[in-house]
Amino acid sequence: MTMAATATLSKEERLAAHNAAIAAAGKDPSLSPETGKPVAKSTLFRFGAGFLIFGILWMSGLSIVSAVLLPEHYKAIEGANPEALVGIVNSFTAVASLVSNLMFGNFSDRSRSRFGRRTPWIVFGALLGGVTLFLTGTTHNAVLLTIFYCACMVGLNCMIAPLVAILSDRVPSGVRGTMSAFYGAGATIGAPIGTMIGALFITNLIPGFAVAGVLMFLGGVVAVVIMPREQSADYLPKEEGSLKDVLMSFRPPKFSTAHDFYKAFAGRFCMLVSYQMISVYQLYIIQNYIGQSVQQSAVTISVVSSIIMVVSLVGSFISGPVSDIIGRRKVPVIVASVLFAIGIAMPWIFPSSMGMYLFAGIAGLGYAVYSAVDQALLVDVLPNKEEAGKDLGILNLATTLGQMCGPIIMSAIVVNLGYAFAFPVSIALAIIGCFFIQIIKGVK
Repeated sequence: MTMAATATLSKEERLAAHNAAIAAAGKDPSLSPETGKPVAKSTLFRFGAGFLIFGILWMSGLSIVSAVLLPEHYKAIEGANPEALVGIVNSFTAVASLVSNLMFGNFSDRSRSRFGRRTPWIVFGALLGGVTLFLTGTTHNAVLLTIFYCACMVGLNCMIAPLVAILSDRVPSGVRGTMSAFYGAGATIGAPIGTMIGALFITNLIPGFAVAGVLMFLGGVVAVVIMPREQSADYLPKEEGSLKDVLMSFRPPKFSTAHDFYKAFAGRFCMLVSYQMISVYQLYIIQNYIGQSVQQSAVTISVVSSIIMVVSLVGSFISGPVSDIIGRRKVPVIVASVLFAIGIAMPWIFPSSMGMYLFAGIAGLGYAVYSAVDQALLVDVLPNKEEAGKDLGILNLATTLGQMCGPIIMSAIVVNLGYAFAFPVSIALAIIGCFFIQIIKGVK
């Protein structure tokens, strides 16, 4: 139903049409859960372009800072050890991401704005994230820098949580794999682009931070402009209640009625721990396990990054549409997990540059396929579509927790047992994650 048509209906009639659309989309994967009707190819193109450009822009902006400018900026902070500061700041930002993703997902669920439930939060997050990412580079006070960077993570997740919920609100289930792939591909492209842009500003940091802030801001704004305009949400029943009611709304789904939800959470957590164990320590693996010099490792890591970028693009753009065509989410995710496990084994078995290149090709492809389809799988296991933002926020906690735990587990194993023991642990976690996805019953 068009906006012009809905404008002439009462709130009660629009609510009834909303519920009917959700019911119709639940029965037919080609129908929009927003309108209950088939979606034009031009509309799907706009959704895909919005997800793709959003991923490219925010990841480019963040990578400029996180991969290049911020580590260099730490060196200028008096009385602070740069290596120690990295760990401290990352710990605080991880907590900020953990809380804000869940918080803004829930807040967007409860919004009743005439601009829609998700759009206002995406725009607000773009402004907050962009401004504070720039401000991070303007201070040499470690405490203030941490505050600005945490605020940037709050803004970023204020964009991500509502925007990912659009997959559930407005995208037909039959093309969610493709849309998820566009978002995954955008982030995959954005990371190396950001690193390359950051390298241009390594001797002139402030302009680099400004460029990063602008890209972060444009990520949310451009996505909202490109995607079809979200309908007003003023007809939805208002979520009224006391502070206790609001706090209770953050409760995760009951385990007894959402087994698949928690299986998906466990599978994602295990995979992210496995991924972070190897990804964060790539340079140290090349230098300390394989035994290359700094100069040799620089060449190897450059080739590894290039291989990962290429296979990630291929994996992202192919796997999503294939998942939609075959009507399966679990199969691509399981295959991706196995590929990733095989890739991790390569440098363990062949401690050489070739072992790392094989890791990049096999594990990089596996993780790209996983990232492209897993988001669609998460949407499919949601127990309540009306709480998609909050529940997706809970599922995305698995990502943040995995990012936190992976390096900690890797560090503990390497320090006490050595790299030879770290690889099998990472492989085992990938397989365990695969097992949890396999036993999901409500999704094919």
